Amino acid sequence: MKWISITTVLLLLVSVESIAQITIKTEYFGTSAYRDEHNQKVGNSKGSAMVYHGSANLPLSMKKNENNQPTIWGIGLSGDYASLNNKNIAEPLVLSEILNLQMSLFHVRPLSEKWSMMASIGVGVYTDDTRFSHLRFRNVLGSAGLVFVRRILPNLELGAGLALNNAFGYPMAFPALYVNWNYGHKLTCSFSALDGANLAVGYNVNKTFSISFITEMGGQMALTELNGDDKIFTHQYIVVGFRPEFKVSKHISLPVTVGINAVRNAYYDGRSLSAFFKAMGREYDPCFQIAPYFSVSIVLQ
Repeated sequence: MKWISITTVLLLLVSVESIAQITIKTEYFGTSAYRDEHNQKVGNSKGSAMVYHGSANLPLSMKKNENNQPTIWGIGLSGDYASLNNKNIAEPLVLSEILNLQMSLFHVRPLSEKWSMMASIGVGVYTDDTRFSHLRFRNVLGSAGLVFVRRILPNLELGAGLALNNAFGYPMAFPALYVNWNYGHKLTCSFSALDGANLAVGYNVNKTFSISFITEMGGQMALTELNGDDKIFTHQYIVVGFRPEFKVSKHISLPVTVGINAVRNAYYDGRSLSAFFKAMGREYDPCFQIAPYFSVSIVLQ
């Protein structure tokens, strides 16, 4: 299970560096075979996918203290639509589309020269039906989170806290971790872990062009129903590739990623505590295998 339904939807926190940023992104996942929880091919089942993403972090207020540390109130908005092109999948193993819409209020506040606090509260819609008239309460997920962050070095922040949501029908608390590390100017390296573990090693060729090697996690989920039972459907992927980025202007950039999706999980789980622990002990998650990956984004900041 795990990351997409336990971390991404739990809290929509942002680092200070991502304030006032708008991102529009299109992703393509090539065709690959589908394997079950025993890591066996399911007949001739296979599939590809397209994912359309938009997000915006919008500050409502921001001020800095004498140590140049910001206090921020803001709103985070995001939306994902995943179209899964499944072939030769006779039984209901994989959804054909997923819609996720999220909104949160976030707050960042310094506590001392070394410590700061990040908090959020939000609500989201996670469904397999794009018709809003078909939305039900089971498609809605509330979330909240509180993370305390310590600046270890000028370029390294570590934090921990708690995240809450009602993915399993009632509020549950999970550990939340935060890592933000950046190094270099010409040759750069960055690592972050809040909504998954993301790594980028890059080289700034000039002021208008850079290229990076990246590994990233992403995904969507649907709170749905199958055979009369409430289910969580997870669509989660790990992407590895190269990312040339073109800086059109001071505030606009165009990242393009070419590579592979190392794995693309796609499966149902029950919305109960017993189903949660059963999934945590599973050796393999049903998934689509390695396939070509391509994405293009527009980033405004």
